[in-house]
Amino acid sequence: MNMPSKPSRLRGDRVTLAHGGGGRAMRDLIEEVFTGVFRPESGEDQARLTSAALQVPGARLAFTTDSYVVTPVEFPGGDIGKLAVCGTVNDLAVGGAEPLWLSASFIIEEGCEIALLRRIVASMAREAEAAGVKIVTGDTKVVEKGSCDTVFITTSGVGVIPPGRDLGAVHIRPGDVAIVNGVLGDHGATILTARGDLALSAPLQSDCQALGHLMAAVAGACPNLRAARDATRGGLASALNEIAEAAGVSVELDEASLPLRPEVKGMCEILGLDPLYLANEGALVLFVPEAEADAALAAMRALPAGREAVIVGRAMERGSVPVRMTSAFGGTRIVDMLVGEQLPRIC
Repeated sequence: MNMPSKPSRLRGDRVTLAHGGGGRAMRDLIEEVFTGVFRPESGEDQARLTSAALQVPGARLAFTTDSYVVTPVEFPGGDIGKLAVCGTVNDLAVGGAEPLWLSASFIIEEGCEIALLRRIVASMAREAEAAGVKIVTGDTKVVEKGSCDTVFITTSGVGVIPPGRDLGAVHIRPGDVAIVNGVLGDHGATILTARGDLALSAPLQSDCQALGHLMAAVAGACPNLRAARDATRGGLASALNEIAEAAGVSVELDEASLPLRPEVKGMCEILGLDPLYLANEGALVLFVPEAEADAALAAMRALPAGREAVIVGRAMERGSVPVRMTSAFGGTRIVDMLVGEQLPRIC
């Protein structure tokens, strides 16, 4: 039998400045909307963290932080809360860490619907549970209407890098292959259509997903996994340029192998965009020795997040440009770092 839920102590259906004033209204908002869902273990102003992983000799802490300002805050396939959890988990995972704990700080605009906050927080809780992490501490601030766009979220993440694991672009060698875990550009294309500024529609959803379990599987299958990077703002092109510069190699892409949906390619052709620069929120690129490529692909394809994994290129001796692509017609073109931005407020 379902137990009756407690009556809400919140008055009204929108956030007011009183909810950020330090009194009873703020306490009610925090307890009902945030801590009542995240259920942090400590009621203090700091989280107190313990893990068996930290007791292993040679284990190291990994720490990252990021802010999320996407508009609209809800979109097909996700919302700003899901984005914040997955993005921070992925920043830890691609560095070889096991993500364990997150903090979450909210800047809320006066007038924001409380029901919207509840949906965002519920989404964060679901994604954290699926990713195997805990949201252990956080903060809320309320600002005057017009000072931000509905809600901004900053998440920080802590994880543990097991002994012996040292991922980084400096380990990449000529001949190593580049693998992506799935289709590219879905998030950027989805946000563009969700804004409704253009007379475009497409059956797309953001690829937003946590990749910690995927990275753990690849690391277990490939003892010489070199490096990984999530292809968020700036897309695959910018991620590969950063990797090539840090590694001192060039990267050669094969255009025919790039996993792109026809809808994304068609939208980019109409708008004059390059899908290689579209943001992704559930896509990564990693480098492994060619001898371990089959093992990496098998490990990735065994999981939903890597079912469409494919080799897209390889590292070469350093040439005149960091990244170039061989076209389907046999020509080559330079794939440079993105200058400026194709789309604003993408994540």
